[in-house]
Amino acid sequence: MEGLETARFSALVVVGLLVLFYGGTFLISARIGKKKENADGYMTAGNSIGFGISAASMTATWIWASSMYASATSGYTYGISGPIHYGLWGALMILFIYPFGKRIRQVAPKAHTLAEVMYARHGRSSQLMLAGSNIVGSLISLMSNFIAGGVLISMLSPFTFTQGVFAVAAGVLLYTLWSGFRASVLTDFVQVVAMLGAVAVIVPVIFFAADFPAAFETGPERLTPEQGDFFSSTAFMEQGAPYIAAVLAYAIGNQTIAQRLFAVRQDLIKPTFVTATVGYGAMVIGVGMLGVLALYLGYEPTGGDVNNIIPGMAAEYLPPVLLAAFFIMIVGALSSTADSDLSALSSIMMADVYGQNVAGKEKANPRTMLLVGRITMVLATAAAVAFASLRLNILDLLVFVGALWGALVFPVLASFYWDKVSGKAFTTSVLAALAVFLPVRFSWIPVDGALGIVVDVLAVLGVGVVLGLMVFGFFGARAAKVVGVAAVVVSAPFALGSLHEYATLCGSLVAYSVSTVVCWAMSVRRREGFDFSLIARRTGDFDQGPQTAEAPAPPDAPDAPAPAGTTTP
Repeated sequence: MEGLETARFSALVVVGLLVLFYGGTFLISARIGKKKENADGYMTAGNSIGFGISAASMTATWIWASSMYASATSGYTYGISGPIHYGLWGALMILFIYPFGKRIRQVAPKAHTLAEVMYARHGRSSQLMLAGSNIVGSLISLMSNFIAGGVLISMLSPFTFTQGVFAVAAGVLLYTLWSGFRASVLTDFVQVVAMLGAVAVIVPVIFFAADFPAAFETGPERLTPEQGDFFSSTAFMEQGAPYIAAVLAYAIGNQTIAQRLFAVRQDLIKPTFVTATVGYGAMVIGVGMLGVLALYLGYEPTGGDVNNIIPGMAAEYLPPVLLAAFFIMIVGALSSTADSDLSALSSIMMADVYGQNVAGKEKANPRTMLLVGRITMVLATAAAVAFASLRLNILDLLVFVGALWGALVFPVLASFYWDKVSGKAFTTSVLAALAVFLPVRFSWIPVDGALGIVVDVLAVLGVGVVLGLMVFGFFGARAAKVVGVAAVVVSAPFALGSLHEYATLCGSLVAYSVSTVVCWAMSVRRREGFDFSLIARRTGDFDQGPQTAEAPAPPDAPDAPAPAGTTTP
């Protein structure tokens, strides 16, 4: 507590740092502004962003204030394996995006949102499911970043939490509103360079100021046996495994990720996501080690709140200049994700709500779309500021949303590879998965006895689905089936009878398995196939009008049949 009090900045210094950061990003945004903004450019920057900008933007979007705080919390809670579980699995999820991303861009090279593609593939119901889940997820993410900013400013300055939230919200909206996604990706590049530089300096300084490595020689006595075990089963079951399942769902269902996938030049998808994988893993694991250091030191976070570990240690061990750099680093991390959430929300409202469900693809007015996008940003910012005052448990909410997206992963991916999947199968499988997920996740029904075994069986199938999908992207369907079956066989003896005790993990796995089984069962005997070439014709630029004579699919119409000779990809 004393360290925080003595390290507080004056109001003038904090205002100066915020003006420096947000003023600089606004000037960058203003330089790329156009008097006559392009609706497609506002959403995806013309589908031709280069390698450096896209890799930096992907890294910056995946790294946000809560991910830094959560990695440190994991280290403080589970020991040295905690940040590894948090950072490594999150990094690998970025890597797993690119093989799927190549297929998605192949069938929909000019799309703006995944929901837009689902409309072209199935119709309105699947589109609205995906769009609705992203609206909820992006609002929660936006609220989380505003909360992180408010807490940081209130801890290191005379300003209150509410004043901090308003300052961060206004700053992010200031530079994102005019140029949309183009402003987001360009400022992301500057922000990620600043964050990487700050982490490279700040983390080693704190370690040596806290008398590293002596702390690791004298500190093990403060650890529990589980915290001292690098291969702790508790750490894996409570942190690693739920995060693997949740983050895979984020990777496939999140519009902030999809937006960058549609924006990057098609031939640069692989190097972009590989580079982002390395950047994310290095930064988040590095910052998470501060939590491990705090554990070994016996450090008590301010107010007993583990989210205060990083700000508290920075205040205690950093000189004023580096503390200012730390302040900018956290503000940059939360801003880079907040502007991505605003861009994602605006694209959903522009393309999915107005562009296809209100005006229609053929009649959508690009100028009206821009107005819709900007109004969306303002309203979303206001809503996130209002919800931020509730100071909810953000990490629990995000894991919950990730698990909800788990119900969508198989139906979405299957829709890009398997021509037999119908809109009815998509919708039914997602609803069935949610109907099972909610009571399991929140223990609405007692999951013991025979019912517990049923839940365990579904969860074990979910293990096979998750690992099978990971392998499928890189090595194809045959390898995925082998790995999926092997995962079920190997995990069953250990999981049956006990897996239902881990509600967070079990709920997520059940969502995967139920959606997969139902979607497969409703599709496998279907005779009609879908012609994937129709997706490219039904999606595309709004500014240039209709791309071909092919009309968009009517809402919830039967899937167009594949031409003779078409086989399942």
